[in-house]
Amino acid sequence: MDLEDLIIKSGAVMFGDFTLASGRKSNYYISIKKAVTNPFILKKIAEAMAKYIGNEKISGIELGSVPIAVALALETMRPYVIVRKESKEHGTKDLVEGDIQKNEEIILVEDVITTGGSVIRAAKILRDYGAIVKKVIVVVDREEGAKENLAKENLELIPLIKVSSLLSKYK
Repeated sequence: MDLEDLIIKSGAVMFGDFTLASGRKSNYYISIKKAVTNPFILKKIAEAMAKYIGNEKISGIELGSVPIAVALALETMRPYVIVRKESKEHGTKDLVEGDIQKNEEIILVEDVITTGGSVIRAAKILRDYGAIVKKVIVVVDREEGAKENLAKENLELIPLIKVSSLLSKYK
């Protein structure tokens, strides 16, 4: 069973009326969280992403891609950081949890991408911390402009699955 089939079997692909994080309306929704809470599927995702990891540190965005970042870090034995959606009101108030060195290469991971807004924001935060961010690996690309939007920010999008292929399995 390939990764697409595992995601479908997990119930992660739903049909109905949904509003996405980007604000767009959609007649389908992909909740990768349904897949990544299954350790077998999470491991398969990490294994598929691992071939794109070199010496980069890994970064996940709170909350959806954190399990993916952790699994990938364990698979590759590379350290990771977490980008927060907003700074904490207490403690250090940092937007990034984990250590970043100036000019350190970091590769972002994400569960599902539509327009790329969340990933672009995370890349900018990491760059503000001195990191070099060039690549984004996603489980599913909804193919709604993220590739082009990321390219404008000098970010390469690497999707494990394109939604057109995933949805074709329902025909």
